[in-house]
Amino acid sequence: MNSNSATPAAPENIDAHDVSAGAFDMGLPGRMLFWIAVAFSVFQIATAAHLLDLPSQIVRALHVGFLLLLGMPLVALSRQWPAWASWLMIGCAVAGVGVALYQWVEYNDLLLRAGDPLQRDIIVGVIILVLVFLSTWILMGPALPIIAGLFLAYCLFGQHLPSPLNHRGYDFEQVIDHMAYGTEGIYGIPVYVSSTYIFLFILFGSFLERAGMIRLFTDVSLGLVGHKLGGAAKVSVISSALMGTISGSGVANVVTTGQFTIPLMKRFGYRSAFAGGVEATASMGGQLMPPVMGAVAFIMAETLGVEYVDVVKAAIIPAVLYFVSALLMVHLEAGRHGLVGVPKSELPSPMAALKKSWYLLLPLGVLVWLLFSGYTPLFAGTVGLGLTVMLILGGSIALGLGEGPLRIIFWVALGLVAAAFLQFGIKVVSLAVLVLIGWNAFSQGGRETLVICRDSLAEGARTALPVGVACAVVGIIIGTMTLTGAANTFGQYIVSIGEQSLFLSLVLTMITCIILGMGIPTIPNYIITSSIAGPALLELGVPLIVSHMFVFYFGILADLTPPVALACFAAAPIAKENGLKISMEAIKVAAAGFVIPYMAVYTPALMLQDGGPLAESIGYPLAVIYIVFKVLLAIGLWGSAVIGYAKSALSWPMRILAVVAAFSLIASLPLADEIGFVLAGLFGYLIWRQSRA
Repeated sequence: MNSNSATPAAPENIDAHDVSAGAFDMGLPGRMLFWIAVAFSVFQIATAAHLLDLPSQIVRALHVGFLLLLGMPLVALSRQWPAWASWLMIGCAVAGVGVALYQWVEYNDLLLRAGDPLQRDIIVGVIILVLVFLSTWILMGPALPIIAGLFLAYCLFGQHLPSPLNHRGYDFEQVIDHMAYGTEGIYGIPVYVSSTYIFLFILFGSFLERAGMIRLFTDVSLGLVGHKLGGAAKVSVISSALMGTISGSGVANVVTTGQFTIPLMKRFGYRSAFAGGVEATASMGGQLMPPVMGAVAFIMAETLGVEYVDVVKAAIIPAVLYFVSALLMVHLEAGRHGLVGVPKSELPSPMAALKKSWYLLLPLGVLVWLLFSGYTPLFAGTVGLGLTVMLILGGSIALGLGEGPLRIIFWVALGLVAAAFLQFGIKVVSLAVLVLIGWNAFSQGGRETLVICRDSLAEGARTALPVGVACAVVGIIIGTMTLTGAANTFGQYIVSIGEQSLFLSLVLTMITCIILGMGIPTIPNYIITSSIAGPALLELGVPLIVSHMFVFYFGILADLTPPVALACFAAAPIAKENGLKISMEAIKVAAAGFVIPYMAVYTPALMLQDGGPLAESIGYPLAVIYIVFKVLLAIGLWGSAVIGYAKSALSWPMRILAVVAAFSLIASLPLADEIGFVLAGLFGYLIWRQSRA
């Protein structure tokens, strides 16, 4: 594979989240961008592994510089813009690099004159703000830049608004200094996380995908459930859940697993819109699935100042329940339309798939173990990536050693070297990778493997572009709130409503998440809404992690709701169906899952958090068991009502009964559970009678 064709053309259905995902062109500009992408990934690995030690502020500035250098010219090339527009993008990219170098060269002086910038500092600050807005607009569309622009305008002109919306007023120089320098604006926590954890985990997923992880996930899913009722759709749900463990983007998940699962569902009788809706729902839900969680887990841990394991602990039960609800919906849809599975004789064996590719699970297992053992996500991600590369390079070498004892000795030696990182740190893994690269360079198969690794570096950098620029522009929103205290106004409004009704406050927060999610990826959506609504919900007595998980959850579901429904429009060309129709089906599939975050607020034990009246009355372990059972029952009732099927077709009175029973279980009011259980029992009895008739 040549460098000029290193990365295959992305599917045509890449949407605003992945607008940069065009091929690296065969011409000179494409080759240059390809090698810039490789250099970007190498730089991020070197800083993460401390092979290159630079101050955090410089790493953040160079990270944004790389994003600008690669992003805008790549979009111009992939969209085949006219020459003048392409040259304009190149000029902007060069200016972005210039700003990054300015931050590096002037690093110490900028620290000394913090709060008292020179005129040239202001000029450079304005340039980087313009470039960040422009690159975000080009890469992701207008929604996020417009929202960030409104916040920036509030900084500059908010003193003219009526009370209580106004602030005391800030000079232009003060606003630019706050946004373009230091760690409160563009280079704040979002870019810090993007330049460390997020980039590493995107690379981790890129290497695993190219090593064959997608094939492993789909083969295991097919073997497990492909033969069951509605098996084709269940394969989509399970494979997307598994992909979510390594993928940092729900939309990317749609266009990878969806290429296989959507045609499979259509072939076995599912309607095109429903097939696309199932894939979109399952793929977006992959961002709830630990350990990666669409990279939001790392931002959440950093923002809340808690251990990563605490975030995963809060996410694990809701994530499993989300996929249980999706499986239930496709099962009911299949039962209603009599959609049988694939004959078992035509399916791959899950055990055979695991036996063939089990080693691909080792880096993922080590990653999870490190994260749960208290190591930082940065260290765990670096080691996980290093072990993945060692497996890929080592596998190529092992093929040339034959089937004899020499191959066994090689794998044992490589395993011992890999285990040595616990004693000697990441430098052992780095040295082993360099040795394996040199070894592979002397064989034909090895050189082909090196090309795969090189292409994974370029693919990872390209995939990181929309996430990185989103984190940069969201820093402006966070900077506005830290400078002006704007979050307090909205927060006080939510609190004032919540004093009358917590449920109405939650609905208002949910609507805010969904509206902001129209065209905005999950990460910036989470950052914005958690900054605004998180403190307000905390003041209403909602535990901190639960409040942040609530907004994260609905930020994910925002990609399924019309009119934008990014995940659904990504699935549309594969399903050959209208994106809005797919969106309506996705809402049906996800409908049961909408109840989960509400029930977690009223009973924090659902997210394995202390507190709540239920845990105080019956004890924490029993509270966890009780709330999980109640959620499963509510999911079943919602699913039956939405699909209109439970062993047989349901009449409208039966569907209304199921809705009332489910709502009673969610409400968590006095006697509500008792009413819900009675109505659920009545519903079950009527279903039983109907099935015997």
